Amino acid sequence: MMLHNAVRDLEDGDLLEVLASDPSTQRDIPRFCSFLGHALLEQAETEGEYRYLIRKGV
Repeated sequence: MMLHNAVRDLEDGDLLEVLASDPSTQRDIPRFCSFLGHALLEQAETEGEYRYLIRKGV
C-alpha cells in the first residue's frame, strides 16, 4: 500500500528507489510493476536489504 501511494504521487517517467528488508518484496514488487505498467529498472539484494529502482509508467 505504501508503494502504491508513493508511485501514485509521481509524474510519469519519474524514478522511485525502494529499500526493503522483507524478502517477499522479491516477488511482490516485480509483479506490482508488471501489473500496473511500471518499469523495474534495477533489483538487488545486499546483506538482507532489498533495493529496487522503479520508473513510473507513462
